[in-house]
Amino acid sequence: MEGRLKSACVIGGNGFMASLLVKLLLEKGYTVNTTVRHLGNHKKISHLLALHELGKLRIFQADLTDETSFDIPINGCDIVFHVATPINFASQDPENDMINPAVQGVVNVLKACVKSKTVKKVVLTSSAAAVTINQLSGTGPVMDESNWTDVEFLTSTKPPTWGYPVSKTLAEKEAWKFSEENNIKLITIIPSLMAGPYFTPETPSSVDLAMSLITGDEFLISNLKGMQMLSGLISITHVEDVCRAHIFVAEKESASGRYICSAVNTSVIELASFLKKRYPTLYVPTDFGEFPSKAKLIISSEKLIKEGFSFKYGIEEIYDQCVACFKDKGLLKI
Repeated sequence: MEGRLKSACVIGGNGFMASLLVKLLLEKGYTVNTTVRHLGNHKKISHLLALHELGKLRIFQADLTDETSFDIPINGCDIVFHVATPINFASQDPENDMINPAVQGVVNVLKACVKSKTVKKVVLTSSAAAVTINQLSGTGPVMDESNWTDVEFLTSTKPPTWGYPVSKTLAEKEAWKFSEENNIKLITIIPSLMAGPYFTPETPSSVDLAMSLITGDEFLISNLKGMQMLSGLISITHVEDVCRAHIFVAEKESASGRYICSAVNTSVIELASFLKKRYPTLYVPTDFGEFPSKAKLIISSEKLIKEGFSFKYGIEEIYDQCVACFKDKGLLKI
């Protein structure tokens, strides 16, 4: 792989992680194709257009539900990063708004990879939401790549936001099935909640969620608590580490299978007390009533680390950079 200019296609390029991935690939000398849903919406893709000066970048319009729209952007590429995922937490119909398009999107992208005859490897962005959700009780179990979220439990009990973990779990399972049947070299990266500075026009929803204890957004704080109740923990990773992990497994010959990419395992109450100590001038709530103080499980990135990857950022850097970014953008009342 090394030694010649490589070409990559990033599916869903204008998101928080995907746009940083495009930037890092260009800085490493890759030729990059990327896809967005609305090419004409310059406000939405302004941050991508600004990356043209870093190297050879081409932006294509493509939609996950349109089978042929990926043929041209993927054709001629060595590596495909499938980052795009339909997210709509307010949806009344997760089945049609998130789950079906996510599964169909994976198949459409992989079909285009088969057609291209040039793609050597596909790296799919999955989610910790595809691993951790189950009915285990107690505290302390370690989750690794052998664990899968219990879709049956989610579809029968339908807790708030159930559509997202179901869509990520079924999409990843479909990707494994399709890649085995069609002999595609697939690797999946399973990140936890992504935070860090951003250059997208709008604040990414995951950063808003990670920062909710600092911004005091009650709705998002209740989402954060919901995340711990459903997933058993709050796990957070710097977005740049997630991007670096994608490139790392793409370039590493020996990499195979699933890789959890998560830097910090914590709980809402532990996170609040960390933030209150670290940023004494900011108001951080610490009274959560009867809410469980400890996470009921942790997720392990041991496989990725054993492969040779190392995380650049811990919880201190993640939040220092988020707070600085929010102050810069005037989003924090000090």
